[in-house]
Amino acid sequence: MPEPTDMLRRRAIRIDQDPDHPLYIFSLTGAELLQIADISRITRDNDGKLLGYQRAEVRRHIQEITEYLNSDSVVFPNSIIVALDSTVRFIRSRGPETDDGCAIAGTLEIPLPGKDGPKPAWIVDGQQRVMALSRSKRPDLPVPVNAFVADEIALQRDQFLRVNNSRPLPRGLITELLPEVSTNLPPRMAARRIPSAICDWLNQDEKSPFHRLIRRPSQSKAEQAKAVITDTSLIKVLEESLGTPNGCLYPFRNVATGETDFEAITQLLVTYWTAVKKTFPDAWAKTPEKSRLMHGTGLRAMGRLMDKIMPAIAVRGPKGVSAVQRDLELIAPLCRWTSGQWDAMGDLKWNEVQNVPRHVQMLSWVLIHSYLKAKEEGQ
Repeated sequence: MPEPTDMLRRRAIRIDQDPDHPLYIFSLTGAELLQIADISRITRDNDGKLLGYQRAEVRRHIQEITEYLNSDSVVFPNSIIVALDSTVRFIRSRGPETDDGCAIAGTLEIPLPGKDGPKPAWIVDGQQRVMALSRSKRPDLPVPVNAFVADEIALQRDQFLRVNNSRPLPRGLITELLPEVSTNLPPRMAARRIPSAICDWLNQDEKSPFHRLIRRPSQSKAEQAKAVITDTSLIKVLEESLGTPNGCLYPFRNVATGETDFEAITQLLVTYWTAVKKTFPDAWAKTPEKSRLMHGTGLRAMGRLMDKIMPAIAVRGPKGVSAVQRDLELIAPLCRWTSGQWDAMGDLKWNEVQNVPRHVQMLSWVLIHSYLKAKEEGQ
């Protein structure tokens, strides 16, 4: 690894909340931030492992900030949050008045990378502001920086999610990051961690009928072009089934201990949705514009039907798939996923079904009512 060519030195305040991860408050210019810090955007390696945690640039947002920075009067109090690696060094100032019991004054030394060397910092929050600063007429404007020392990517992701917990982060980005965070999360986020982990498995495992069909933020543009299902639609299906006592996935999660039988859940899901794929082959793996089965409303309605069918299916694998197919064939004649109209929904055309609560409720009722009626008549 090339040696750093120089040090960037800044007066700083150190706050010791955790002895292994000290916090620093100091200032840098936009140009200096890009000199020492990378923006770690979310992606995956060849093995499907999640890398990074940031969303892609938002051009309009950056342009708006840049225009403000180029105006006559600028006040920029919002701090940038940065994760520093352990190569940084803090030198405490001398004298009795440098420590007031809460914070310590000193100088922070940050290694400047050589031509091919890695940067010692990552921007956890404020990437749009940093890009705007670098593109403005004021690249040397000093801005406040809050930094913590953390070599572990897991801690960086954890902080990224917490910082953006109340902000409009893309839901897909949040759900994809959640399984990678091992620390305790706010209850609202923790409840979504398991469905997101299952969704991730369904997208990556070759045994899954959803293999590479789910669109996630970490994918390349080419991969996203091939994916036809939004991850948030499928996660809603999983959240409903896991979170309600009538859901077929509910028994596989111990609410008291927090333990979840992922193997049993994934076996059940593969069995049911493989049967769906085989029952409706002409509607599977198409875009929502061409198939309402791949649409958020179709997925949620079929997910609620899953909760009715699967408790009675005792086996998994090929025999289970065949058993589910026999049940799905009871409602197949009335389904209008790619053409025609839904007679039981007021002659609603197939492509007029929208992802709104009323249509989700209507389609769910039609499928479940027709299935239960057919089962009762067949006995």
